[in-house]
Amino acid sequence: MTRPQFVLASASPARRQLLTQAGIQPYVSPSKFDEDQIQLSDPVALVAALAEAKATAVAPLFQNGLGLGCDSVLAFDGMIYGKPQDREDAIARWQKMRGQVGELHTGHALISPQPNRRTLVRCQVTRVFFGAVSDSQIEDYVNSGEPLNCAGAFATEGKGSLFVDKIEGCHTNVVGLSMPLLRQMMDELGYSATRFWQ
Repeated sequence: MTRPQFVLASASPARRQLLTQAGIQPYVSPSKFDEDQIQLSDPVALVAALAEAKATAVAPLFQNGLGLGCDSVLAFDGMIYGKPQDREDAIARWQKMRGQVGELHTGHALISPQPNRRTLVRCQVTRVFFGAVSDSQIEDYVNSGEPLNCAGAFATEGKGSLFVDKIEGCHTNVVGLSMPLLRQMMDELGYSATRFWQ
């Protein structure tokens, strides 16, 4: 079987870095899909639908592409949170989340190349235990700008690692892409991840 081009349908630098660190050099082709088209109250269904929509939007552009779409949200206190709207929103979220536990859901959609195109959609869930941080620490973190571009308003691969006490489950899932789940999905489609090593 010829090795296809690995296509990442996401502009996320964190997802790209995870793939690169694992030896996979993706071709980055961000989806232009309008995420507001999908409104679901169940976080698993929501991230699955968004991930599939992103991968499906990019797949026709690459005949020999193994396309990956992802989407992440934080479920906390009965609410679903994507990226914060602004600085005030991020501060308010952190004031609620500190000392509490949230669930980070990441949807993964993997589409195999033509002519026998197949689509797999999976979701990974990781529990995140937030630290009991002070108001001034929250303000400093939000002022750094980091949480404004992240689902749930935190990034464990950056400054936010100081404010997360513990993670239960897949660590890379919190960054935006579960690498073990990706390997399993690639296996299911008949592609060993090691064949993509550069």
